[in-house]
Amino acid sequence: MHDDTRLAIDFCGLRLRTPLVLLSGCVGFGEEYTRVQGFSNADAGAICLKGTTLAPRLGNAAHRVYESPGGMLNAIGLQNPGARAVVDTILPNLDFSETRFFANVSGSTIEEYEEVTRIFDDSPIDGIEINISCPNVKEGGVTFGNDPDMSARVVAACRRATSKPLITKLSPNQTDIAHNARRCIEAGTNGFAVINTLMGMSIDIERRRPVLGNNQGGVSGPAIKPIAVFKTFQVAQVARPLGIPIIGQGGVACAADAIEFLLAGATAVGVGTGLFYDPLLCKSINAGLLEYLDRHGLAQVGELTGALRLNGI
Repeated sequence: MHDDTRLAIDFCGLRLRTPLVLLSGCVGFGEEYTRVQGFSNADAGAICLKGTTLAPRLGNAAHRVYESPGGMLNAIGLQNPGARAVVDTILPNLDFSETRFFANVSGSTIEEYEEVTRIFDDSPIDGIEINISCPNVKEGGVTFGNDPDMSARVVAACRRATSKPLITKLSPNQTDIAHNARRCIEAGTNGFAVINTLMGMSIDIERRRPVLGNNQGGVSGPAIKPIAVFKTFQVAQVARPLGIPIIGQGGVACAADAIEFLLAGATAVGVGTGLFYDPLLCKSINAGLLEYLDRHGLAQVGELTGALRLNGI
């Protein structure tokens, strides 16, 4: 368990023990990694649960995951038991004294987003992440996430359904991410997750068919980190002056990666694909953050947020 107060942050009015957030889809519904010796949910400040829709979904056809240079492609397709089942059968088994838990809300229509949010509003969940940017589902996510007007409409609908903190997960597959962020702030989001996966494809040259059953999927892992850091920086220019915090995410594999996101303007840092390679990654990142604070004479990890100094200025 992590309890050094130097790593504690405030995120959307919630106190997190550490800035690390385990990303949606990487730890199931919060119980998956607890079977790994040495792993503790308490090493993360928060955990985003798997993407959840109104009705149960079976997900996409196989193959769903493919390792690529410096990362991976996935097209799971929001496989989940449905929002009501999550609230009734999964949340009661989670230990909310260990860490914070965020729901991840998805839908094919604005009405579905609103209804799923309403179901989670009447639950012990700490916050709600709006997944308007899932690149591997045929309808919904990306259609909304790459259009600022539609993004704002989804956020506004979710805002009507809850008073819990809303965290909007932004797509990198759009022209002007900062403009989208601005519209989502106007619609009532309390925070952002930047970025979701990039869209990608891998081809089996012998079969001359895409490797993934869904044809396309989301690219994650170290290969996307420079893009994610820059997108975080862009959104921070809009969000930070208004006090809207960001979870910076995309390719974090060590403490130095996490510090890059903090300097670029993130308040918290998401850890996802890196967990597949090292399930105990959060322990080493927390230790690395503390070592960096000591080395630079800093009292709190929050002092790093937005501390980037651009060249030539």
